[in-house]
Amino acid sequence: MIGGRRPLQGRKIGDRRVRVDRPHSPYFRYTGLDTLSAKESTLAPTSATGRAIERTRRLLFGRRLSSDEEALERLPKKLALPIFSSDAISSSAYAPDEILIALFAGGVVALQFSVEMALAISLMLAVVSTSYRQVCRAYPAGGGAYTVARENLGQVFGLIAAGALMIDYVMTVAVSTASAVAQAYSVWPALYDVRVEVGILSIVIITLGNLRGLRESGNIFALPTYAFLGLALLLIGLGLVRAVTGQLPSAPVPAQVPVPGTEAVTLFLLLRAFAGGSVALTGVEAIANGVPAFKPPESKNAANTLTMMAILLGILFVGFMFLADVMGLRPAVEGGGPTAIAQLGSAIFGDGTPLFVALQIATALILFLAVNTSFNAFPRLAAILAGDGYMPRQFAFRGDRLAFSYGIVILAGIAALLLVVFQGDTHLLIPLYSVGVFVCFTLSQVGMVRHWISGRDSGWWWRSAVNAVGAVLTLTVLIVVASVKFAGGAWLVLVLIPLLVLMFWFIHRQYATSARELALRPDQVIAPPHRAERVVVPISGLSRSVVQAVNVGRTISSDIRAVLVIDDHELATRVREDWARQVPGVALVVVESPYRALTGPFLAYLDVLDQAWTPDREAPITFVVIPEYVPRHWWERILYNQSTNQLRRALLGRPNTVITNVPYRREEPTVFERRGQLDGHEPPGERRS
Repeated sequence: MIGGRRPLQGRKIGDRRVRVDRPHSPYFRYTGLDTLSAKESTLAPTSATGRAIERTRRLLFGRRLSSDEEALERLPKKLALPIFSSDAISSSAYAPDEILIALFAGGVVALQFSVEMALAISLMLAVVSTSYRQVCRAYPAGGGAYTVARENLGQVFGLIAAGALMIDYVMTVAVSTASAVAQAYSVWPALYDVRVEVGILSIVIITLGNLRGLRESGNIFALPTYAFLGLALLLIGLGLVRAVTGQLPSAPVPAQVPVPGTEAVTLFLLLRAFAGGSVALTGVEAIANGVPAFKPPESKNAANTLTMMAILLGILFVGFMFLADVMGLRPAVEGGGPTAIAQLGSAIFGDGTPLFVALQIATALILFLAVNTSFNAFPRLAAILAGDGYMPRQFAFRGDRLAFSYGIVILAGIAALLLVVFQGDTHLLIPLYSVGVFVCFTLSQVGMVRHWISGRDSGWWWRSAVNAVGAVLTLTVLIVVASVKFAGGAWLVLVLIPLLVLMFWFIHRQYATSARELALRPDQVIAPPHRAERVVVPISGLSRSVVQAVNVGRTISSDIRAVLVIDDHELATRVREDWARQVPGVALVVVESPYRALTGPFLAYLDVLDQAWTPDREAPITFVVIPEYVPRHWWERILYNQSTNQLRRALLGRPNTVITNVPYRREEPTVFERRGQLDGHEPPGERRS
């Protein structure tokens, strides 16, 4: 227990009081026997620079949140929809372009199949969303396709799903950002030349928003999402009314419209258009991955949000394609031309009208914010993998705002790099897209079929039938998408997925090996140390920091020696004389280094010490106590301790060796200075440690 009770005698006879000292109370509170809970005050910086950094951090990210506040950060459905569905909903802004561009290669006649393409993709959306509703209810802990495949198909298939999902989430950020910039330069063409810079800036803003935490990012992203939905539905509604009344105008013909292709309208052409439009399904699985982020009942709220998302996406996608068909819209997004939704808005709302500008701004914003789906799903998936030992453990750590900060930052960095490599071109990025997500769809639904058959819960037969139909459908689409897009870049995804699986296994193997090496037998009882101990203090001369390190070494073992590695014979002689006079009782070993090296001779000296022990006697544990001077200012650190850092790195991993750093700061006296040991005397009544 920290603190204590001190009885105090009062002025009157029998008057006694007890004063309870709680020196821990500003920093800790008791939560049980020998258990303390740290308060936020333990994180308070002590330097002026640290306080300035802390104020900046609070301004950017907000106050720190404790783990107990996690329940308050859960999302209601009205905020979960924009956070987890913005990716899928926003795909209705660029998926029509991909269908139209693919069909336009077959001329104007091929464009007549655009509505049929949209209906087929919407049917697939209905099947997939129904399947993922069941995933939400069967696996409320989240994880989506990874969890389903791992538990029902085996760890290898689970890791394949995880690798495919991670690639898809990265591509979501890159594609949505590039498409958002395309919507912006449809109105302001000057932005085309700075599209990469604008895209990277938007990723930085989204990253900062997500590092602030779930609820605050939901508040930031809700308004643009609902604004896009309202304007897009208004556009479709007005277009349908004008189509019925015969007042629907023809779509304007932009200057950037390419010459219609002469390719024959074949099954391959239609499959290519279907593969391009299938990007509309990306992001559907994100809700199943993030079920724990919902308010209770988590599974029900996640499933209902998923259904609402699928309905909205289907209406928008089919509505846009229907209007594009009846208005005779032509694709013109190459070279900075207007997108399909921009052409629809210009014809129905009027070019340059407030509604048209508002639609384009809302479309660009929701595409910018669509990356938020990946910023929530990717870190959660990485955290689950880290918990299972397939990703570095730091990905499972939550930041000050209860966000998985490592995953957020890594996702942002990779996506920004893709924007630079592909110059922010949506059509160069699209071939890398959607392959991964259909791998996940297929594995997830096959896994759910096995889940229902093995469990045989109520309604298992029709549930397994739904998932079986979905598995066959998504597998067919996967084969089509992979084959059609293979030469365009899908081969890279098919190579990256196995590489990611190998990386997962490598990390898992390293963790498993270290766990075996560190494990204790259940029946093992830890006894006191039975091996001899010695202390070696590497020094460069005689100073207060060296004396402090020597005194620390004296508290560890009586077998202590200082080692001076030096190439100056005269200086070594002077140090030896000063050492014998000022530090009596501690041996000094001088190792002359004619080749001016420090680390090699010192390590060789430690090896010689170990070899002095006979094979039948175990070598003692060597404590290398390294004196380290701590400068007053951060910018001074480059001037000090460089040799110390080099020596420390060389000693890491050496058998039977413990490295102890003893920092010395001049600003306040150390415990040894307060006790008078640095001046060669001790205060009366005190004994040397």
